[in-house]
Amino acid sequence: MKVKELKSDGLQKKYAVTIENEEFESKVDAKLDHIAKTTKIPGFRPGKAPKEMLKQKYRSSVLGEALDEVINEATNNVIKDNGLRLAMQPNVKISKFEDGKDIEFEVTAELMPEIKLGDFSKITVEKLTADVPEEEVKKAMDYIVHSRRETVKVEDAAYAAQKGDSVVIDFVGSVDGEEFPGGKGNGYPLELGSNTFIPGFEDQLMGVKAGDKVDVKVKFPENYHAKNLAGKDAVFAVEVKAIRQPKEIEINDEFAKSVGEKDLESLKENIKKRIAGDYENAAKLKLKRQLLDKLDEAYSFDVPAGLVEAEFKTIEEQYQHAKKLNQLDEHEKNTPEADLMEEYKKIATRRVKLGLLLSEAGEEAKIKITPEDINAAIMNEAKKYPGQEKVVFDYYLKNAQAVEALKAPVMEEKLIEHVLGKVTVSEKKVSVEELYNFSEE
Repeated sequence: MKVKELKSDGLQKKYAVTIENEEFESKVDAKLDHIAKTTKIPGFRPGKAPKEMLKQKYRSSVLGEALDEVINEATNNVIKDNGLRLAMQPNVKISKFEDGKDIEFEVTAELMPEIKLGDFSKITVEKLTADVPEEEVKKAMDYIVHSRRETVKVEDAAYAAQKGDSVVIDFVGSVDGEEFPGGKGNGYPLELGSNTFIPGFEDQLMGVKAGDKVDVKVKFPENYHAKNLAGKDAVFAVEVKAIRQPKEIEINDEFAKSVGEKDLESLKENIKKRIAGDYENAAKLKLKRQLLDKLDEAYSFDVPAGLVEAEFKTIEEQYQHAKKLNQLDEHEKNTPEADLMEEYKKIATRRVKLGLLLSEAGEEAKIKITPEDINAAIMNEAKKYPGQEKVVFDYYLKNAQAVEALKAPVMEEKLIEHVLGKVTVSEKKVSVEELYNFSEE
């Protein structure tokens, strides 16, 4: 095998490789010998058929396999002999393959950058903290009460529905006089003021009485998920079947016990803990973003163009999918697509850069994913679906691909936690509003 370096430009290397015909024919002969030992040929005992007969009958069928093997072996030798740290699979292009002649091909490889990690302790980040206001505990308590309250039917035919009441309705929606799929419902309990229907729908049912028939005129939002309805005027023919009023719930120890708590005080304390946990998650998210910004500023190195292109394609596909479903945000809607693509390329470059940097830190610290890490990730996923935990566990138990998909985010979190343990972190107490203000990020 002969190797000649054709190009060395930044992270790109290109080599011309020649495999002598004798080496290739040796590989072909080995494959023919294997066939001779395992294949029955009429008139000959296994392994005794003439070589020329074997060549005539089987040579063409083994050529492709032999070619793949010698090229793969040669490419691996080029990588090993030159000490190349590949960023992705090398590109192989055959330039000459003729019977009886040497094989010539080119190997183009994109390399991992050399990253020199500095002293992380010189990087400073600020963790935001916030106290849990009593009004937030009260809001959460009100939500629990609201979710568990019962309603009773109003028997007074003259009673007019008001905010907080539930109207039981039949409805049929139409656009330009034509009914549309998904626009019909029967016996639907709609709480007035819940804002669960299209804007303006519930307002037009304030003051209705049982038995009323109302034409509710609304306009679908421009960003409505069903593209065929987005921005269109619609009319819903509504019949009020009944009105139901919420039944008052007394908030006391008995209520606390009904939701699984020891008493009212412990219910309030656990609500406060849950809110504090939410604040902690928000603070961690902001801290993570701040850390990544600081790392982006502190380190500069070339990134493999192929990895950036792959990341950019992923972002672009997500954008096109959101566009198809009419789910673009205001920035995406108001920015020319060409400008958005430039933004996405910068985002892709940053993601690859930070990913490589964190990976380097992880390799240096010998950070690995453990079975306990995966189990914890599955537990966290299950917590998102109260009452359906077993379904989630069974899904991951039977789906190795889903478990595999957890590994990347789990490793990313471990790497970020590792680096956060090295940088200098200070704390700053802020208001809840400031804690949840992500507008500048």
